[in-house]
Amino acid sequence: MYDAIKFLHILTVVFMAAPLYNLIVVNERLRFGKAPYAVDRYFENLIKSNALRCFVFQATAFATGILLVVLSGSLIVLFTNPILLTKFLLLALLSILLSYVHFGIQPRIEALLAQVEGQEIPSSIAQQVIPWRSRRKKLAAFCLFFVIALVLFGLQVYVSFDPFLTGLLILAAVLFSWRVYKTNIRYGWF
Repeated sequence: MYDAIKFLHILTVVFMAAPLYNLIVVNERLRFGKAPYAVDRYFENLIKSNALRCFVFQATAFATGILLVVLSGSLIVLFTNPILLTKFLLLALLSILLSYVHFGIQPRIEALLAQVEGQEIPSSIAQQVIPWRSRRKKLAAFCLFFVIALVLFGLQVYVSFDPFLTGLLILAAVLFSWRVYKTNIRYGWF
């Protein structure tokens, strides 16, 4: 039972890759330049739909994580083990950021796009949408970093890493998140 829950927990975190794919979608959208409204709407629907999926994956990661802690002994270890506490706090922060994007930023973008009539987005509306999309994109980069950190610390629940290696991997996560934020990674890592 424990191993099955651990598998589901790890798989769930893998499925929380929405920030990576949202950044890829946003960067692909930029390649279109001034796209027709239908194209813009299509990309916006992809991004908006990922939030609901991610809420479910976050809730599953939380529930399976708590189950793993309880099955291992006591819930107290969640607060006495710095790695588990870090994972818990990162997941909570990830949920807060996703909530802000889904309930704060996305409705503003949707309200602006609802004003579009015809095939083109008027420049007055486009100029109002840009800051909201920019903020959402920045938060997606932070969320991507947090997901990578969750994986890193998840591995360290069972096997402790050298602090220097942990620092290098955190730096690599920062650099990768920044790169995906700034550029279109057409070939995965490259």
